[in-house]
Amino acid sequence: MLGLNKKDSKFLLIVIALTVCTPILLQPFPEGSGLAQFNAGYPDLMQRFAIYGIFAIGFNILFGLTGYLSFGHAAFLGVGSYSVVWMYKLLDYNVIWGLPLAIITSGLFALAIGYVSLRRSGIYFSILTLAFAQMSFNVAYSVLTPLTNGETGLQVYTSDKQILLGANEPNSPHLFGLVMNQSAKLNVGDWVFTFNIGYYFCAVIAILAFYLSLRIFRSPFGLMLKAVKCNQQRMNYTGLNSRPYTLAAFVISGMYAGLAGGLLASMDPLAGAERMQWTASGEVVLMTILGGTGTLMGPVLGAGFIKYFENIFSKINETVLHSWFSWLPDGMEDAIVWVLHFFVGKGWHLTLGMLFMLIVIFLPGGLVDGASRIREWYKNRKGGGAASSETSTTPAE
Repeated sequence: MLGLNKKDSKFLLIVIALTVCTPILLQPFPEGSGLAQFNAGYPDLMQRFAIYGIFAIGFNILFGLTGYLSFGHAAFLGVGSYSVVWMYKLLDYNVIWGLPLAIITSGLFALAIGYVSLRRSGIYFSILTLAFAQMSFNVAYSVLTPLTNGETGLQVYTSDKQILLGANEPNSPHLFGLVMNQSAKLNVGDWVFTFNIGYYFCAVIAILAFYLSLRIFRSPFGLMLKAVKCNQQRMNYTGLNSRPYTLAAFVISGMYAGLAGGLLASMDPLAGAERMQWTASGEVVLMTILGGTGTLMGPVLGAGFIKYFENIFSKINETVLHSWFSWLPDGMEDAIVWVLHFFVGKGWHLTLGMLFMLIVIFLPGGLVDGASRIREWYKNRKGGGAASSETSTTPAE
């Protein structure tokens, strides 16, 4: 199917099914219950799962396949956002015009940065990309204010041209009239499921991005990238020039980042320089490592993991904690709330940091490695049980 073997086709169908059912899967607890705090099936968060999944998938093509660690991918994220908002200002709010421009501009920007940075490898490459990202941030923040609107951020004003804006066209991002922030709600008992147009728009693009990544991983080009990661020096000794392959991987990865930045602006018509900060580049590195570097599904899981903690655990404050433990004696309730408040709310980074440490120490292959170990354990346990029963029913010789 679509150029994939049977195993990969089945895997892709599973990914599609999970993506389509995300609004239901992320809403496991009924509304009004104490555990509803952990539901993640609301539009803004689901959109971020899809968008940052695309960002991490693209980064994994560079880092996971070639081993080149970039700390500058946030620059391409910002370029994509600025491109889409400029299309809003010049044409209209239809997202279809800005996304191709976001991919092209971020790809050209990645080509320029990659051409210089890939002259070095290892830590020197990482420092170069970090330097370019910080320069991009500072330029967007102060130097190119006419293009980026500086610290205020680029946004659409009523005085903008918008030459394609129709009289009855929505004044918010849309796809040929399908407004991104529109949702339909389905009530099933005590559960409320939200099906958002913006999420499914991002989800379709995420599935296409995942499919392209899958084809790259299985292609001869992907094998060459893996050879670069395995032993680039030996590869060069065979007469193969590795630089065109690494540059192509860098550009493709930058185009993925630009697409993700464009989708962020498609959901919220605002582009700011903060999206180009080095912390955003570090975040995608964490996503990829947490999920599983060099795996297909790992970056998506890592992106969802971090965005879940950022949006769910950061909202748990002392009031919520007191409501959970109100059944305890006052002194014990206050003590437990006092301890736990360091790990939620503003302290959610502490919880994420501890989990990151545990995963790196005990699951160096990330969440995908953990899932593989559980599957192998289950298979061994099932096989062991069958073997023991067979032994018990066989008479001794």
